[in-house]
Amino acid sequence: GTDFDRGMASASGSLSPVPLGSVGASSSRGQLFTRTTDPIRVLLCDGVHPRAIELFEAEGFTVRVSKKAMTEAELIEAVQDVHIVGVRSKTQITREVLRAGRRLLAVGCFCIGTDQVDLDEAQRRAVAVFNSPFANTRSVAELIIAEVIMLARKASMRSEQMHRGEWQKVATACYEVRAKTLGIVGFGHVGSQVSVLAEALGMRVIYFDVVPKLAIGNAQRVGSLEDLLRESDFVTLHV
Repeated sequence: GTDFDRGMASASGSLSPVPLGSVGASSSRGQLFTRTTDPIRVLLCDGVHPRAIELFEAEGFTVRVSKKAMTEAELIEAVQDVHIVGVRSKTQITREVLRAGRRLLAVGCFCIGTDQVDLDEAQRRAVAVFNSPFANTRSVAELIIAEVIMLARKASMRSEQMHRGEWQKVATACYEVRAKTLGIVGFGHVGSQVSVLAEALGMRVIYFDVVPKLAIGNAQRVGSLEDLLRESDFVTLHV
């Protein structure tokens, strides 16, 4: 809440206030130290939204942007004087990249997961890794429900027929999703939101997760994947 952070002033261990935007990281221990002439440098890859650029620049940070994913070799060259790296899912922050980032303080993943970052190496180097677990939750959940309805109405089959110039005005083997059972494998951020939307359509929801998860609404947990597959009319995977 203040304009100052505290950092390691020297190897002797004495502390001095460090202005925000004026700290670097030790390559060996990840400690903070005063660099009053060295502003925070940010590298944003994978076409991160322009709003992120605006927010960083508003804080006085120097921002470099790559609209595409960078290769490991490109990253190793680019991160040597960078304090913060922002990526999406394509850019891979490998062990070699982290080792090259002598001043690296944090990696921000502008996506749900952190699979693209070597978390063990980041931990060894005291590099903080952040993600956005709720970024696309609702979008994905809505898409899943839309696909369930399309499957129930055989919409893709009818589309193929229409493209061949055929008009099949039949409802054979097409059903409403109401009262059907949706099986959700993986009841995390997305899976639980799919459950809420499915129940709103009158579907029965069952789920299975290797980690005990609290049910939402009337969803029921089943004991095994086999039980879920046996009872479900539709199955969606979120693992």
